[in-house]
Amino acid sequence: MTAEPQTPSNFLQIGEAAERSGLTQRTLRYYEEKGLLHPPSRMEGGFRLYSDEDIERVERIKELRDLLGFSLADIKEMLEAEDVRLQIRAEWRKDADAAEKVQKLQKAREVTAAQLALIDSKMGKMAEMRQTIVERLEKYDAWLKQSPGAR
Repeated sequence: MTAEPQTPSNFLQIGEAAERSGLTQRTLRYYEEKGLLHPPSRMEGGFRLYSDEDIERVERIKELRDLLGFSLADIKEMLEAEDVRLQIRAEWRKDADAAEKVQKLQKAREVTAAQLALIDSKMGKMAEMRQTIVERLEKYDAWLKQSPGAR
């Protein structure tokens, strides 16, 4: 029997990360390959290690995919915008000059506006689809009212 490699505390191996996230190991590797997940830390022997932040990012990916129906390309765009905002936040200095602060705020606003535009586009398409279905239901209801055997 071979001993399992020891995982540093606060990190999960890919099997544990997959189980916790409800995804498969293959899906986690695919998300990494597509740039949705940052390359995880690795143990000696190449075992992937996932941090709490990695698991939070996986949950965000699932939310964008399942709740909002985003494609992987849309998800990547949303996550990249979030990464830019987090980087700006990490680099923020209270003692920076006004011009630097304005530049960072403009960049943060730009990526946030892009996220909103993507969501608005999805919502617009969903509203159109919903309206088509509502009209179809109304048509069926009208036909049913005109049908002799309908109640």
